[in-house]
Amino acid sequence: MNADMALDTSRREALVVVALCLAWYAVSSASNVVGKLVLTDFPFPVTVTMVQLLSIVLLSAPAFAAFGVRRQTDFPRRYYWRTLVPLAFAKFLTTICSQVSIWKVPISYAHTVKATTPLWTAGLAWVLFGERQSRGVQLSLVVIALGVGVASATELQFDALGLGAALAAAALLSLQHLYSKRVMRDTGVHHLRLLQELGRLALALFAPLWLACDAAALAAGAAPATGWARGAALLAADGALAWLQAVAAFSVLSRVSPLAYAVASAAKRAAVVLASLLALRNPAPPLNLAGMALAACGVLAYNRAKLRARGQPALPV
Repeated sequence: MNADMALDTSRREALVVVALCLAWYAVSSASNVVGKLVLTDFPFPVTVTMVQLLSIVLLSAPAFAAFGVRRQTDFPRRYYWRTLVPLAFAKFLTTICSQVSIWKVPISYAHTVKATTPLWTAGLAWVLFGERQSRGVQLSLVVIALGVGVASATELQFDALGLGAALAAAALLSLQHLYSKRVMRDTGVHHLRLLQELGRLALALFAPLWLACDAAALAAGAAPATGWARGAALLAADGALAWLQAVAAFSVLSRVSPLAYAVASAAKRAAVVLASLLALRNPAPPLNLAGMALAACGVLAYNRAKLRARGQPALPV
């Protein structure tokens, strides 16, 4: 009876993760398409990032109160400065790198490069915490990387800054996955309260950069190419979608391991790429599509390898 109850609980949890992943993929696809439209119309990635972080802070408080999310954990001062502040700084850097990448290169390319996140996560987990993966998992991660390389082969003409920003975002995301999960485990903080706190700290860190980069240009009259009416609406939509995407992402991370989350995130890239190709009609050569398909096969191989390594049902990613 206990075994049956445990199996039912595992199945329910798996369904919750699948539902969260589907919501995450849908919101992320919409967020990236809107973000590309915003940056095309208003090429100020620092300001766009500022709006996204501000949205996380402003929208979180009333939403969490309405849904009864438990109160913020009181962190020890030393832990706060040694762990949370560096984690917020990584979030700040990740956000700006992501904005620069989708500004400078097509969304399909940016997210193909970011599909290397599982490799970064596995490598950093080994270096930082001594975690080792099975041979099957290692091979699946290599397949993901190979797929990214094949997809990138036709994209080398794109801006080097965009490529560098996408790679940096992938590495920084991996660090965030590992340390966010560690904070949740160490302190018992609710994952959405952690999101709110990191957003608040990242916003404080970001304000001086915004003042130095964009404030003067905006004060001098810089505006979206299509005017503030449409531009402000797009910025507001982008901020709201970025918040929803972060809520879904942290909800998934709270339920799976950092590496499983990274692989789920890599699978999400396919949804984002498909949405960008359909909505923005970006060109995609056959070799590029073949690379994306190979990376997707790597994700499936990873899931199969994890199931074999555990010898029991696992959360699907």
